[in-house]
Amino acid sequence: MELTRAAIAPCVQKISAKDARATSSHVRAPPRGMSTLAPVRLSVRSSRRAAAAVTSRKWSVQTTCAVASAPADKASGDKYDGLSQVVAVLGSQWGDEGKGKLVDIIAQRYDVVARCQGGANAGHTIYDEHGTKYALHQVPSGILNKDAMCVIGHGVVAYLPGLFEEIEKLEAAGVSCEGRIMLSDRAHLLFDLHREVDGLREAALAGKKIGTTKRGIGPAYATKAQRSGVRVCDLYNEEAMRARLGTMFNDAKARYPDFSGDFEAELARYKELAERVRPFVGDTIAYLNKAHQEGKKILVEGANATMLDINYGTYPYVTSSAPSIGGVIAGLGLSHNKFGDVIGVAKAYTTRVGSGPYPTELFDDLAEDVRAKGYEYGTTTGRPRRCGWLDMVALNYAQMVNGFSSINITKLDVLSGLKEVKIGVAYLDPASGEQTTDMPADADYLETLEVVYETLPGWEEDIMDVREYSDLPLAAQKYIERVEELMGGVPCKYIGVGPGRDAMVVKP
Repeated sequence: MELTRAAIAPCVQKISAKDARATSSHVRAPPRGMSTLAPVRLSVRSSRRAAAAVTSRKWSVQTTCAVASAPADKASGDKYDGLSQVVAVLGSQWGDEGKGKLVDIIAQRYDVVARCQGGANAGHTIYDEHGTKYALHQVPSGILNKDAMCVIGHGVVAYLPGLFEEIEKLEAAGVSCEGRIMLSDRAHLLFDLHREVDGLREAALAGKKIGTTKRGIGPAYATKAQRSGVRVCDLYNEEAMRARLGTMFNDAKARYPDFSGDFEAELARYKELAERVRPFVGDTIAYLNKAHQEGKKILVEGANATMLDINYGTYPYVTSSAPSIGGVIAGLGLSHNKFGDVIGVAKAYTTRVGSGPYPTELFDDLAEDVRAKGYEYGTTTGRPRRCGWLDMVALNYAQMVNGFSSINITKLDVLSGLKEVKIGVAYLDPASGEQTTDMPADADYLETLEVVYETLPGWEEDIMDVREYSDLPLAAQKYIERVEELMGGVPCKYIGVGPGRDAMVVKP
């Protein structure tokens, strides 16, 4: 689909929902003070869419210096110099932003890489220096740094069969995992029971499906909240294990007549898994805090994203954990004052998997082009992702919640070749005519809103080989700088221009 070149003088055009879908321009209202910024074209489009405590391993930390939140000390000339002792990398949209890549890059410089929430529903695709691709779901992306300890915190719901499948694949590819993964003894376990219940629940919802990955994440967090869940430490308490797992099976059978789980078979299976996982189990709270005290550099890898946060996201079309900064603290046991940099990751456009409101979504050939060029298919499920323009209401909302110190813009290269690019800058209520830059709480109401767009010139050049900001096409630089302006000056410090580990521009 060919787009017309952006007009130089600003103008605002309101069109019907039908026309909007035909032309694929989304809607959004200008934030306060926008008239003082560079002139751009605005357009409007309707976005409404139908609907062990007993572990055999003793973990230790090598002592270095005890400087809390000090900048990480790296070789002179390192573009990642200046990052703090504890860094969190968090998704700022609807997930799948490409967090794993930046985590992998930074992890080469850090001693500990930790997952804090979610489970096997998260999919992080990373590449090593040889271009070998790794798809990770529970193992932290720092596993490619042979000197890093990978921690799976107590906020994660761990699916042991899947964890060992990942470990086996990594070992087969030559990535050593022995002594390099620590699973919290307080982490809750996810069973095949939870996966089956997830599917049965989605089927029962019929036309109002959440669109989960059916990996059992929601049911696992539900049993945790109901205080009937099984934690890793319970694997070594036979009486507690039998009682709690039995309660879960009885509840599932009572609620879902078609539930087919075999309690005794699952109990026997986990008796074997208990011994297999024993060398990986540890007190991650004590480990992480001791590591911090001894000056170790800690990198936290977020899963999912703010707009899927059970507290802050487009509820009920959300995940079952808290992927925002509060979930990091709760899921690891590191206090807030230990964190320095909090980096938000955002695609240069947006994507979403599953059901739920998605204001800037595209529905035409351009959406197909973006999906194909960006290979927008879920790492975990393989489902095609919904694609749309960058939504600044959502991004600023995530910034407000998390307090990002900087932003990592990913997949800027996917926008290459477009004659113009759009940024959603506000929402418009077609009934009242009022515009807002605040994120509504009501998902049904959000579905009715239109988006006000700014239209900027695109760029034709292929940027995948660019490694310096000054070498980016001027229009690409203007796009990045406009995003920074709309975020009130939060810097887009890291800019992804391709899939490889080295395909990252660090903005001076």
